[in-house]
Amino acid sequence: MDKRKKYLTLFLSTLTISSFTFGGGYVIISLLKKKFTDELHWIEEKEMLNLAAIAQSAPGAVAVNAAILVGYRTAGIIGTIIAVFGTIIPPFVIISLISLCYTAFRENLIVAAVLKGMQSGIAAVIADVTINLCGSVYKESGILSVLVMAAAFCASWFFGVNVLWIILACAIYGILRTFFTLSKKKEEPAK
Repeated sequence: MDKRKKYLTLFLSTLTISSFTFGGGYVIISLLKKKFTDELHWIEEKEMLNLAAIAQSAPGAVAVNAAILVGYRTAGIIGTIIAVFGTIIPPFVIISLISLCYTAFRENLIVAAVLKGMQSGIAAVIADVTINLCGSVYKESGILSVLVMAAAFCASWFFGVNVLWIILACAIYGILRTFFTLSKKKEEPAK
């Protein structure tokens, strides 16, 4: 695929995904995976899982972070710029239009009902992402990582633990697990 066609595909993909993504960054992650991993085969599933983790852990909007990572991974610096523009144009236009009509939207019962109904769809998409990520984590890292993921969810949801502490704890877990795995490999005799 030549560069121009790849850039155009990247721009149109991120523009389309961003145009029809309601519910925040967690929703866009699953759509990016479907597009760039399942459809276009530009990024492997394991790598997309890692990019999603980085996008969610980095400061800023998850959608923009994901666009930066996907754009850079698929087409370098120019790809980053293209993916970011494709991602930010739709919300910018939509928010600008809504701000012009804010009072009418705020008081319109139909708009309020539509937004209420969309919450169910958003919850379903987030549940789908969670289940797919859980399956990917299980295949890649085993049951212990799935248990860590469940514990992080419970700590946040049920006990109100700040996400920053959860991220730090998971980072420490990942470092310790990596060092343990590497030291275990060093101890094994060469075959």
